[in-house]
Amino acid sequence: MTEQPLTVGVLGGMSSESTREYYRLLDERINDVRGGHHAADLVIRSVDFGEVERFIREDRWEAAADFLAAAAADLEAAGADLAIMATNTMHRVAADIDAALSIPFVHIVDPTAEAVAAADIDTVGVLGTAAVMEGEFYADRFADHGIEVVVPDAEDRCLVDDVIFEELTSGVIREESRAAYLRVIDDLVADGAEGVVLGCTEIDLLVDQADRPSVPMFDTTALHVERAVEMSLRGASSE
Repeated sequence: MTEQPLTVGVLGGMSSESTREYYRLLDERINDVRGGHHAADLVIRSVDFGEVERFIREDRWEAAADFLAAAAADLEAAGADLAIMATNTMHRVAADIDAALSIPFVHIVDPTAEAVAAADIDTVGVLGTAAVMEGEFYADRFADHGIEVVVPDAEDRCLVDDVIFEELTSGVIREESRAAYLRVIDDLVADGAEGVVLGCTEIDLLVDQADRPSVPMFDTTALHVERAVEMSLRGASSE
């Protein structure tokens, strides 16, 4: 009898663009392995991004932690065997979410940092929201893996954050913004980055490896999905 993959719980809605990408990639990766009409066994709990954005804007991280921990518990109650959160920024409250669950919670930084280390890189630039670029929670998690993080200067952090919240979370892709991001990437490399982490789950909609072939880019969305798929399929045989 064929073992069934574990059910992946996705805590999404931050933004809907990101959640759609996770859904697409999870189905695609599972089908790559299992073939036929197979797709991922998923439970998705999509929250109101307006509420989460307000918590970020008002610096109300305890309220955000309570809100997301309750939503994550819904995933477990619905039958998820493991959980992932489709956002980098809200991993600031990852410890609270993990504590609310008895199933594994897959932190987005861990598979990313492991990919960076496997590439023999120990200093990476990070692009993401202001909370990611400026927050200790992100750099400290990389430091746990022996990886140093560099970020853009204050003006460019504002630029990168504005593009995320004003454009990418709404699915708006502008060539001017792509050019600006690539210029920021070039500056990070000049500041010592050996590679660049796309530390927002929407950034891969704007720039990718093909835009700067000589600079290793680490797409947190794709790496997070790969780890979830590996865990889902662990012990399951393909038909």
